[in-house]
Amino acid sequence: QVQLVESGGGLVQAGGSLRLSCAASGRTFSSYAMGWFRQAPGKEREFVAAISRSGGRTYYADSVKGRFTISRDNAKNTVYLQMNSLKSEDTAVYYCAAATIATMNVAPVGVYNYNYWGQGTQVTVSS
Repeated sequence: QVQLVESGGGLVQAGGSLRLSCAASGRTFSSYAMGWFRQAPGKEREFVAAISRSGGRTYYADSVKGRFTISRDNAKNTVYLQMNSLKSEDTAVYYCAAATIATMNVAPVGVYNYNYWGQGTQVTVSS
């Protein structure tokens, strides 16, 4: 079991930056691939970024590639999402998620591959 708590959301102007953090409980953080997803009002939850257990592999949605960076610090049980050049279409609730996976260097990108979810943090980008 792992519990996830996101922080760092807020209101920012278009073109600005935010860094989201997700702190995980427990001593087995490095056993999980980690992902960030988002859900805008009236839309389905969508994949944003994922990172492998080792941190050596990262994956991004096309819509955020080149603007967002996912990273993790296994010593601090934390995963981050650095978001730059934010656009109004990035407005959503952002969720951190953990996937139980045996392989060190891959991470899933599908919502249904993730076992554990945080409560979400609101990101609002004003144009």
